[in-house]
Amino acid sequence: MKKRQRVKKNDDFQKVFKKGKSFANRQFVVYFLEKEGQTEFRVGLSVSKKLGNAVTRNQIKRYIRQSIHEMKDELKSNMDYVIIARQPAATMDFHEVKQSLQHVLRVAKVLKKT
Repeated sequence: MKKRQRVKKNDDFQKVFKKGKSFANRQFVVYFLEKEGQTEFRVGLSVSKKLGNAVTRNQIKRYIRQSIHEMKDELKSNMDYVIIARQPAATMDFHEVKQSLQHVLRVAKVLKKT
């Protein structure tokens, strides 16, 4: 993901948390907020220290980023997304992470109709 596709600032995270909607499954919580006039979606990740050491947390983030990259054409483009990983995500492989993310995004109805 390019820098312009990331939610980095705390203010941006807080806006998505306060004004956005959220959906969850066992592995992930996804918050999203529609932004008028934004041409690309932006993604912010949050992986708690409770999930494991730095190696584990970075692996989870890499899996999430790659999953989002592969689903970029299906995601609505005028949105900010914040994805929070839960405990079961620490033991999942890439394909399980991608399936779980697709599931929660489909439930949230933020995937474009194919």
